[in-house]
Amino acid sequence: MVHSEVIIRPLTISDRHRLVEFANNENVARNLRDAFPHPYTLHDATEFIERCAHQSPAMVFAIVFNGLYVGNIGLHQGVDVYRKTAELGYLLDENFWNKGIMTRAVNLICEYGFKELNLVKIWAGIFDFNIASKSVLEKGGFKLEAILEKAVFKNNQIGDEYRYARINPDFIGI
Repeated sequence: MVHSEVIIRPLTISDRHRLVEFANNENVARNLRDAFPHPYTLHDATEFIERCAHQSPAMVFAIVFNGLYVGNIGLHQGVDVYRKTAELGYLLDENFWNKGIMTRAVNLICEYGFKELNLVKIWAGIFDFNIASKSVLEKGGFKLEAILEKAVFKNNQIGDEYRYARINPDFIGI
């Protein structure tokens, strides 16, 4: 049996060419918000990585599978009364879909969010047609909290958003 290693690490400027390789893909962009550029250029990758480099604490990470950079995963922490929660976002090179990589990365980012950022809840909004992402979250211990009917306009269609969440298992109250 071959051992597969998944880690998350900070992005570096040297990741920019590889990021363009897998991010400039319609099948990847289809499952992301419209703010994600498509086509995805070297300029987009450079700006994104430079923005991430200035985050403190770090919130966006590279996903590395067996030594190869294959995707991104990040948390977008809430503000004001939502400061103990964060939205989860991720993307993965299509060549590495259906290998369990993203489920492992989701578990790693949740561990980071709960232990290092002291978050109580991590949530994700998934387009109704993104069956694979629903599966990733369910395997990662997320529970479906709500279906927001007709909440998104993506790919020239109105669709539902599925809201999944995972609660910090060590949270005992404030």
